[in-house]
Amino acid sequence: MQGAPIPLDVESYPVTPEGLNLEQVHIYVRHGERTPVRVRMSDPPASIPADWQMCNTAKSFHETVAGHIPTVDDGLWYRKVVENRHGKTAEGLCLLGELTDIGKKSTYSFGTALRSLYVDRLKFLPQKLEDERLTYFRSTNIARTIESLQHIVHGVYPPSTCAPGTIPSIIIRNAIDENLVSNTLACKRLALLELKFAEVAVAVWNPRLKPLDVKVSKYIGGRPLRLDGTPRASGILDTVRSAAAHGFRVPPEFMDSDVIGLIESAVTAEWFNIKSEDGRRLGMGRLLADASERMRRKAQRDTTDPTKLLVHSTHDSTLAALLCTFDVFDDKWPPFTSSVTFELFRKRTPASGLRALSSVWRRQDEHYVRMRYKNKNMVLPMCAEEGKHLPGSPEFCTLEAFQRRVEELTPRDWAEECRT
Repeated sequence: MQGAPIPLDVESYPVTPEGLNLEQVHIYVRHGERTPVRVRMSDPPASIPADWQMCNTAKSFHETVAGHIPTVDDGLWYRKVVENRHGKTAEGLCLLGELTDIGKKSTYSFGTALRSLYVDRLKFLPQKLEDERLTYFRSTNIARTIESLQHIVHGVYPPSTCAPGTIPSIIIRNAIDENLVSNTLACKRLALLELKFAEVAVAVWNPRLKPLDVKVSKYIGGRPLRLDGTPRASGILDTVRSAAAHGFRVPPEFMDSDVIGLIESAVTAEWFNIKSEDGRRLGMGRLLADASERMRRKAQRDTTDPTKLLVHSTHDSTLAALLCTFDVFDDKWPPFTSSVTFELFRKRTPASGLRALSSVWRRQDEHYVRMRYKNKNMVLPMCAEEGKHLPGSPEFCTLEAFQRRVEELTPRDWAEECRT
C-alpha cells in the first residue's frame, strides 16, 4: 500500500567517491507505527476498530525501566492497564497515538540497520561504545518518539556493546524550547502563517476532493470528504494508513491509488505547502542552524565535540518540513520510521611541499554534505551551480554552500520574529 514503511537499506547504501571520509551523521527519524490519534471510521461499513490490542510489551513498571534506572526498587510493581471509553479493559489495549508492538519492532530494526551500516560495514563507529560523547540521541517530549528512540538506541548500541558505566542518554527539551518540530506553540507568527497556507489549500483542494464523495462518504457518516471536514481529510489519511500498517481491513476504495493519492496530495498541500521564506526560517531555521554549527565544529576538528552520530526521534511533519525547506519534497506523506539524513564528509587535498604543517592540511581540506531520504540521495537545487557541489557528484553539496543557505534560514532573533 502507498505510504508503507521503507526499511533502511544497508546493502544499497552507495559507495562514496574516492577520497571522501565520513565525519559526522545527522539523522531525523519519524517514530514507528502507532495507533491513530483519534477514533475515526469505526462504524459500519468502514468498521475500523476503535480499540487496538497491539500494545502487549512492557506492561509492568519494572519491565519498562529495567536497565535504564538502576536505583529503582525491584519490589515496586504495577501494571499499566488501558481503559476504553466504555469503562472496559483488555490485555494489550493501546492508547490513542501510542507506539504499538509493530512500531517498537520497526524502530528496533531501524537501530540495528544503523549499526549494520555505520558500525559493521563502514567502520565509522566502534563496535563497543566506551565514550558516550560519540553519540547524541534526542527526542521530542512525546511518548511515541521517546519509546521509538529507546528501541533505536537498543539496536545501535545494546547494553552488551557498551562499556561498564557507559549508558547512552536520551535528551529531551521542554516544549517551549523545542526545535525538532515547527514550534507553533512558542511562535504565534508561524502558527498564523501555517493557518493562512492551510486556508489556501482548502480553497484549492476541496473542489478537487468533491468527486470522491460518491465513493467514500458512506464510510464517514455520509459527510463530504474535505480538508476542513468532520473528520478532516488528514484524519482519514492517518486512520487509513495506521490501520493498513497493522493489518486491519481497510475499505477497498481507500486502497485505490487514485483515491488515496488525491487525498494524500490535498493533505500534504494543507500541511506542508509553506513556500514563504518566513515560514521556512521560523519553522526549520533553528534546527538547521544547530546542525550546521555541529558540522562547522567537526570540520574545524574541534576536539571539544567528538560527536559522530546524532539521532533525533521526531515526527512526519519534521521530515516533510526539512524536505520542503530544501525543495526536494516528493509530496508524499513520510512513512513510519522513515528518516532524513545529513552526512558530513571530508576530502583531504594536500598542499605540495607543505604536508607536514597541520594548519595547511586544515586550510586545504574540503567538506561536503549529502542529504538522503528513502534510501536515495537528494540533489539539492541550492547546490546545483558549478562550484557548489563535488564535481561529477551533484548530491555532495559543499559545506560552504550548505551553510550559506542555512545562514539565510537562521532567524537573527527568533523570539522577536515570532512576536511580529
